[in-house]
Amino acid sequence: MKILHTADWHIGQLFHEYDRTYEHQQFLDWLVETLHHEKIDVLLISGDVFDISNPSAQSIRMFYSFLNQGTYRNPNLQIIITAGNHDSASRLEAPKPLLLSSKIHIVGLVEKDAEGKIDYEKLIVPIYDQAGRIKVYCLAVPFLRMGDYPAIPDCSNPYTEGVTALYTELFDYAQKKIQDDQTIIAMGHLHTHHAEITELDTTERPIMGGVECIPATAFHDDIKYVALGHIHKAQKIGGKDHVRYAGSPLPMSFSEINYKHQVIAFDLDDETCNLRSIEIPLFVPLLRVPLKHQPLHDVIALLEQLPPSDEANKATIPYLEVRVFLEGPEPALRHKVEVTLQKKKVRLAKIDVKYPDSKTVQHQLIAPEQLQELKPIDVFGRIYQSRYNSAVPEEILHLFQQVVEEVNQTAE
Repeated sequence: MKILHTADWHIGQLFHEYDRTYEHQQFLDWLVETLHHEKIDVLLISGDVFDISNPSAQSIRMFYSFLNQGTYRNPNLQIIITAGNHDSASRLEAPKPLLLSSKIHIVGLVEKDAEGKIDYEKLIVPIYDQAGRIKVYCLAVPFLRMGDYPAIPDCSNPYTEGVTALYTELFDYAQKKIQDDQTIIAMGHLHTHHAEITELDTTERPIMGGVECIPATAFHDDIKYVALGHIHKAQKIGGKDHVRYAGSPLPMSFSEINYKHQVIAFDLDDETCNLRSIEIPLFVPLLRVPLKHQPLHDVIALLEQLPPSDEANKATIPYLEVRVFLEGPEPALRHKVEVTLQKKKVRLAKIDVKYPDSKTVQHQLIAPEQLQELKPIDVFGRIYQSRYNSAVPEEILHLFQQVVEEVNQTAE
């Protein structure tokens, strides 16, 4: 049985305000061909199908067109989809009644009975071989929100211990169902201990909370493969080859400029074997100019050397990050860059500014009573120093004092 693992598609996502419909469509078209070429039996999609909980009609149409094309090209393909934290679990599950007769399974919600006990049966999806016999049971666990996992009394970390308990109880439930020639795999959308995160992942950490990490030991050793989503960089966890993040199929930030995006494929019989990554083509290049921060006049000179625009497909024009070193604020920075890039074959996505290293060894904490004694000019000076690592220029200082005087006059 051949299985392919992917996650974190984020259909509908903007890249620095640029629409990515072309890239997502190219990926989905590539995936349809890959499923056919690799003769995949089972596709696992571990959450964050969409970028927002209320995706556009275009994004929804793109997703269901993929399901239609994927199963048309591969009539025996079985697909299991779980919800991520960006998905609306109920919205993702909405078409389930239409899919009951198909080989597509969507799990978005953790359902409970009248007594509040988790209905583990609905988190288990049977996978069939070509003879129509159950070969594998998949523990299809979506992103777990508060109340989805068991409450562990008197524990030090309710999330970690609760999620671990859910996987333990779910595995025990599935273990009672399997026969000698059947195995178990699992899915999850969560953050694991020691996972290497990308630049975009760091923006999600405050949402998840600093303690909401799950150890690789939460997954029983008899689970043959754990298909994870949520972290955007492909990697194995806890030194275990069979516990993996597939990563996102598209670049999420310029920190991934040299990173190869991929899906994970493997064969499953009694054990997992032939585990391999399949590289996803880069549909729109990422470009940094310069590679290291340089003064503005040098950056402008480099930008002027970029190739001119042509009649090529606008959707494939590279995204550009401009890296500039400044001694202080430069109000006209973006205007100067944009003027230089007129008629150049790039799309300005980001200007990354770096200032001189701070000369201050450590920040001095200010007591509340001391704060009352500070004048506006003192607060402004400290903020300017912390941001630009230099003293306020006399011209800006004079302008700030004028503003303070005008405010005081208005208040009187």
